[in-house]
Amino acid sequence: MYSRLRPWLFRLDPERAHAATLRLLQLVGALPPLAAFVSRLYKMPPQNAVNLFGLPFSNHLGLAAGYDKDGLAWRGLACLGFGHIEIGTVTPQPQRGNPKPRLFRLVEDEALINRMGFPGRGAEFVARRLQGPRIEGPVIGVNLGINKDTPLEEAAKDYQALITRFNPLADYLVINVSSPNTPGLRQLQGAGALNGLLKSLAPYRQKPLLIKLSPDLSEEQLDQALDIIVNNKIDGVIAANTTVDRPRLLSHHASESGGLSGAPLSALSRKMIGRIYTQAQGMLPIVAAGGIMSRLDAEAAMNAGARGRVWCRFIQV
Repeated sequence: MYSRLRPWLFRLDPERAHAATLRLLQLVGALPPLAAFVSRLYKMPPQNAVNLFGLPFSNHLGLAAGYDKDGLAWRGLACLGFGHIEIGTVTPQPQRGNPKPRLFRLVEDEALINRMGFPGRGAEFVARRLQGPRIEGPVIGVNLGINKDTPLEEAAKDYQALITRFNPLADYLVINVSSPNTPGLRQLQGAGALNGLLKSLAPYRQKPLLIKLSPDLSEEQLDQALDIIVNNKIDGVIAANTTVDRPRLLSHHASESGGLSGAPLSALSRKMIGRIYTQAQGMLPIVAAGGIMSRLDAEAAMNAGARGRVWCRFIQV
């Protein structure tokens, strides 16, 4: 299906193509006969089920945050066979994000660069989208971030409010401290800041809590972060967010600022997964995100240490 839609989508700029696919999937989720038909087309075999954090995942493949930021199309996405769907990143208040253009296809590199800056309609809008009867199928997660105008010293208040709001609605929650597109956010991965943040969130935790880290951390920074994550009994790590690094790229968009995702992130993500697995002695579940372009990429990520789940970003490249 995607191979047929791809030429038409590529006639649109990336952000309009993104919005068009969301609208299509929103329509699928809103029409029960169409949803049932699509679900039959994409039904996944049951032998890949896995249980983590007390949650039953029907398979290892999920949709990473960044595609359905406002929870518009999660019911339609649920028809595509994903074992889990992560909505967001969600901020407490609505915000426009960064100026356009802010999303770039690097076709030759099978990659994207984005500097979206957490655009979205805010926590209350997303909460309304998640209310109502739950459909049988994927586990639902919500990825949480701070507003651009929130001072870092008050970041904990944003995360606390978001956790409180989505505890009744999500199966698990993710603390995003690693996007390169919100000024200063990645400073929260520093040892002192991260420890203080996670301790401040402990009283609010009711659902499994994961943390998403940057692939641009040095080995020393990553090791320090992992010690803090384990000591604060966080349920898992997502490796990794987009990178500001620029490996050898072919596209003329290579010099655009923002986070790089897609195929160029594969090796960096696998290296990070292996480091986390070794340092945590296999005790910390790892979610592989970034550079999962095929079944072979997914298998390579699992072999590197992502024994729990593998996530594939829905990417138009």
